[in-house]
Amino acid sequence: MNKILTASYEDKQEILELYRTMLYGPADWNEYYPNEDTIEFDLSRNALYVMKNDEGQIISAISIDEDEAVDSLDCWDRALFPGAEISRLCVRKDMQHQGIAKQMMRYVFEVLKKQCKKSVHILVKTGHTAAISSYGAIGFKTVGNCRLFDKDFVCMEKSLDDNDNK
Repeated sequence: MNKILTASYEDKQEILELYRTMLYGPADWNEYYPNEDTIEFDLSRNALYVMKNDEGQIISAISIDEDEAVDSLDCWDRALFPGAEISRLCVRKDMQHQGIAKQMMRYVFEVLKKQCKKSVHILVKTGHTAAISSYGAIGFKTVGNCRLFDKDFVCMEKSLDDNDNK
């Protein structure tokens, strides 16, 4: 049975290896991002979650990010503040298309509700149609577009109100 838990420093290398398998894909990750510093930042805030299989192998990861440039975008619905950003969602390639990403998102939604957040937002690389479709299927709405970090993104947001959750 797969288990979701807060990542530990012992997981760092395995998380980095998982990230490296996603380089140059539709999310446009590269050798510079995400990196060890990104993982350290997430671990230092207890904001990195992993799913492990029965053998204890990491098969998925997701972060609750803190980035002022993202949080200050004017596309987010101020009525849904405070909100939080999720980032760096990935699922091991041989485990994709099994609902794992959705399980990870739902887990983080519950974490954010306990933190009294009203919404969650995410930046999706423009052209990453599979992610945009998947997020839309669980209640995210496209609320704008932006250019950050020399890349173009679709801005998506979701209320964490129980009545809105899918």
